[in-house]
Amino acid sequence: MRVALLTPTLEMGGVERVFVNLANGFYQRGIETDLVAGTTAGSMGAFLDGNIPMFDLASSHMIRSVPKLAKYLRHRRPDALIAAMTHSTAAAVAARTIAQVKTRILATEHNTMSKVVANTPGLKYRLMPLWSRQALGSADAIVAVSRGVANDLSTQTGIARENIQVIYNPVITDALHKAAAAPVEHSWFKPYWLPVVLAVGRLDRQKDFSMLVRAFSLVKQRFAARLLILGEGPDRPRVERAVAELRLQESVAMPGFEQNPYRFMARSAVFASSSEWEGFGVALVEAMALGMSVVSTNCTHGPAEILCHGKFGALVPVGDHEAMAQALLLALKSSAHEDRTAHLEQFTVQKVVSEYLSLIASKKYATG
Repeated sequence: MRVALLTPTLEMGGVERVFVNLANGFYQRGIETDLVAGTTAGSMGAFLDGNIPMFDLASSHMIRSVPKLAKYLRHRRPDALIAAMTHSTAAAVAARTIAQVKTRILATEHNTMSKVVANTPGLKYRLMPLWSRQALGSADAIVAVSRGVANDLSTQTGIARENIQVIYNPVITDALHKAAAAPVEHSWFKPYWLPVVLAVGRLDRQKDFSMLVRAFSLVKQRFAARLLILGEGPDRPRVERAVAELRLQESVAMPGFEQNPYRFMARSAVFASSSEWEGFGVALVEAMALGMSVVSTNCTHGPAEILCHGKFGALVPVGDHEAMAQALLLALKSSAHEDRTAHLEQFTVQKVVSEYLSLIASKKYATG
């Protein structure tokens, strides 16, 4: 069997990390594995097993990559192709028709379509439910990364919910724990220094780090701690203004993008997620796997499923900085939490690869 994984880029990002983990997981099972990308430029390629071939479609737009993708399908003839996100699925379906091969296409959806449509300008996104139904309905199976994403996808596109499978993201790997053991030179992580609240993610509206800064200002009034935000993005000026207005420059650090955030997770006291929406919440799983206490907004969709509705971490209302502050204070004052070992098993690469292999072998087909 040969399995291909198709992703638009190999830039550092949640979906790209998931697909590299999947590719490595399939290869470790002894399965011939290809990684196909619109462009293979990007730092995530360094995490791919060196024995896995990469195929560069040399296109920044997936629909323009269709001719080269069709050529790849004719040449390599994978038994299954797993596509990351709707536009990759659309390209895969078109390429399969041109190549006239029998490759099974598994479409994967990683975000909440209704939120993407509502928060992204342009006619393409307003029409997204319509063209998504056509593309996804032509795939052989549809996989959503959470039950919430699956429910929203069904509502938006009209695809029957029973035709959408749920397979969680493969987050926990041996490489995760190895990366967490790397040293940290940051002065805040010297022995006996103040506990650190850590947040990781792209600095954009979705992550709402300004709310987290407001929450942390309330925490600071009652507990000596620091806030470290790892990430870069267009919302940096707004977050920096919040830090300055609240006079938190000495207690909040925003050093930018960090290729190995896990070494900071392993040494911080609490992981905080302030998102307005998510499709899954990869960083929440990573933080739990590395033993952190977790506080998250109860946004759609992902955190409630990952945290088992509050059993394995605190959930607070979206945008409520006072509730976030109270949850952070409780987490800082007590590091005790429920044993997560059995719960986290479903997020391991071994478990997720097994579920994809079962789906590939099954006779379930997606129908609109």
